[in-house]
Amino acid sequence: MLGAFRSALATPDLRKKILFTLGIIIVYRLGATMPAPGVSFKNVRACAEQLEGQNIYSLINLFSGGALLNLSVFALGIMPYITASIIIQLLTVVIPRFEQLKKEGQAGQGKLTQYTRYLTIGLAILQSTGLVALAVRGQLFGECDQDVIPAKDSIFTLIVMVIVMTAGTSVIMWLGELITEKGIGNGMSLLIFTGIAARIPAEGKNIWDKDQSRITFVLVCIAALIIIASVIYVEQAQRRIPVQYAKRMIGRRMYGGTSTYLPLKVNQAGVIPVIFASSLLYLPDLIVRLTNSTGEPNWFTTFVQTYLVKQSSWVHISAYFLLIVFFTYFYVGITFNPDERADEMKKFGGFIPGIRPGRPTAEYLKFVLGRITLPGSLYLGIVAILPNLFLDITSEGQNQNFPFGGTAVLIMVGVGLDTVKQIESQLMQRNYEGFLR
Repeated sequence: MLGAFRSALATPDLRKKILFTLGIIIVYRLGATMPAPGVSFKNVRACAEQLEGQNIYSLINLFSGGALLNLSVFALGIMPYITASIIIQLLTVVIPRFEQLKKEGQAGQGKLTQYTRYLTIGLAILQSTGLVALAVRGQLFGECDQDVIPAKDSIFTLIVMVIVMTAGTSVIMWLGELITEKGIGNGMSLLIFTGIAARIPAEGKNIWDKDQSRITFVLVCIAALIIIASVIYVEQAQRRIPVQYAKRMIGRRMYGGTSTYLPLKVNQAGVIPVIFASSLLYLPDLIVRLTNSTGEPNWFTTFVQTYLVKQSSWVHISAYFLLIVFFTYFYVGITFNPDERADEMKKFGGFIPGIRPGRPTAEYLKFVLGRITLPGSLYLGIVAILPNLFLDITSEGQNQNFPFGGTAVLIMVGVGLDTVKQIESQLMQRNYEGFLR
């Protein structure tokens, strides 16, 4: 593996791509630590440290690499783009125009990408406005009494903050596309990977400082290795359905007669169900904060704060797990259409041995997909709730970002495997020994 890295760095064009990617990542991290105009850096850092891992925004803060609770230029991170991409992907199933664009190939995909950019800007404006409003009303940092925005009575300052945070999201989107075009790997995924990886040293240090005997720290490291190895194993797991293509005579040439397979991953939905479930659990707390201006508790506010916001609550854990299972089936159902796959196979003369083409093939694919989606959804749910189960172990119930569990490890392992495969493929094109040899 080290030899493969040495070969990659020795290849001029690969070396340029790797160094370019690292340069973009450095720019991204600088923007994540730079406070927005009008923000008191000293006060916001004090409030962020006081609130560390204790509220419902911990997942979004994790995605942004800590930029959210620092009210930095890149405070929103890549979340508006992720949300916009998911919405556009869902709309391709509902809106015939979008479905047609998806089938038009590169030209249609370019238009869908443009729509995603526009929607990203709109969501960034809404989210930055909500973020600034929560910070001004003192509801973002809980009981912290520090004045994070000294000029909060100035409308001009608040407008500038919203514009800067929205522009920051646009810059992040541009940086991600630059990595995809001129660097190594998927740009947006690498930026999320960078934000999560930047939080791991701080989380590890937090566990180290609070554990005098160091036993908990050692146990966390051992658990991390087991979790990462398990996630890699399941992420690579797939059901390979054999597909045979009949021979066809086109002109004077014979085509077909080959055997291949249709891969169906156990985790067909990726990390999307976890994001969906987290977003739904985040909404009640956001509604309470925006509507309860008096701050007086009522039954709904008490229920949300006690059972939904508190991530160690069994109500929260159960709801989170069930939502992940539901959204796994939902997302797989709208992204993988067995009828379309069966029609495509029939069109090109393909068939599954022992299964007749057409409707029987579609029913067989539905049956197999249903069988592998269940363990995939359970796997996602179990990995996602690991941080909640480790709350009392890691930091006496105060830290809600167990550093090697949940969404963090799912994204890091997925992005890491994808990036390694891309480097591997480029090395194989140049006849160098790759990672897997």
